[in-house]
Amino acid sequence: MAAPLAERLRPQRIDEYIGQSHLVGKGGVFRRFIETKSVPSFILWGPPGVGKTTLARIVATELERPFYTLSAVTSGVKEVREVIEAAKRQQFFNSATPLLFIDEIHRFNKSQQDSLLGAVEKGEIVLIGATTENPSFEVITPLLSRCQVYTLKPMDDNQLAELLERALTTDEELKKREITVNQTEALFRFAGGDARKLLNILDILTSASEGAITIDNQTVTNALQQNIALYDKDGEQHYDTISAFIKSVRGSDPNAAIYYLARMLAGGEEPRFIARRLVILASEDIGLANPNALLLANACFDTVHKIGMPEARITLAETTIYLATSPKSNSAYMAINEALAFVSKDTTLRPVPLHLRNAVTGLMKSEGYGKDYKYAHDFEGGFVEQEFMPDTLKGKTFYHPNTTNQTEQKIAARIEELWKDKYR
Repeated sequence: MAAPLAERLRPQRIDEYIGQSHLVGKGGVFRRFIETKSVPSFILWGPPGVGKTTLARIVATELERPFYTLSAVTSGVKEVREVIEAAKRQQFFNSATPLLFIDEIHRFNKSQQDSLLGAVEKGEIVLIGATTENPSFEVITPLLSRCQVYTLKPMDDNQLAELLERALTTDEELKKREITVNQTEALFRFAGGDARKLLNILDILTSASEGAITIDNQTVTNALQQNIALYDKDGEQHYDTISAFIKSVRGSDPNAAIYYLARMLAGGEEPRFIARRLVILASEDIGLANPNALLLANACFDTVHKIGMPEARITLAETTIYLATSPKSNSAYMAINEALAFVSKDTTLRPVPLHLRNAVTGLMKSEGYGKDYKYAHDFEGGFVEQEFMPDTLKGKTFYHPNTTNQTEQKIAARIEELWKDKYR
């Protein structure tokens, strides 16, 4: 039985590699690695199917280096140490440092990544990691600081077309079939910039029938039967899409917000995760401009927990549109951040004023705790002017009302009415 097309077509040399011209093109960094015969530890970051593993193998082949591989899915600290020991035994006087390739390095926990650190620091191995996740989130700082990070991009339609042409003209199995390409839109759309996915689709098309094959939008759609999901709820697109969703709500665009909500739900995102983000949005970005937003977001969170999908999509959509079209204010968010920043750097001893302290013992009372405290409800309007800040912070302001919306205009007016010029 023939190997999968993606394996049969895997490039062996850098000149056969399609895409990532910013890395492998003329003057690209990987060209320099091969020309200088010198390569540092590095991490390849990019979506699936863009050639991370292939590029690592090409570097090893071109440099004629010993090449060890581990999968972070199936390997632990024991396997890492065994491979490092084997790599060390490969080294002789003036011999080149072996390469250790770790696929899905983001799946290694801290102790597993720590087990690599010593060998990388001592130059016993050159580490090549591959990840679909942002390395700054998933790779420990000491290891990340010793590796260059190179970003790989999804293939564009021109590169997919080049790959398709190569497959049809060079693969011995495909050359045995009479294949006519009339349309590529569906083929490239389902591939989604993923070279391996494109070649897997070709495998599906050729295995589904015998004899001549016509590739067009309908045959591709019929063969696949359903859209290949482009949203990876556990991967980089998870972070990109939720970021776009949040920014669309913050930016008051309900149509974009609903679009990203639909992408997440269609991709299998956990509805409760989205509901939690809506609660945070209501507090951080709408806040005092519309306090009802937090009430609705909390009701949404509770409802999503109770009813689940598919009905939860309606509640999520209602809340998303409400928050997106609501007036915005981050004044409460900014106030607590400003106060926390002040407190974290404040080295001055600032005792709580005596009149605000609770006199729970006779000694405390004799020391003046609670003396002269004015109970606000004893005064007209439930307010009486007195000092609540420590003596050395009188008049210090942390909350700055956003007076571009009516709700906080009223809040600002009340503060001024009660406190006059104190907090201007």
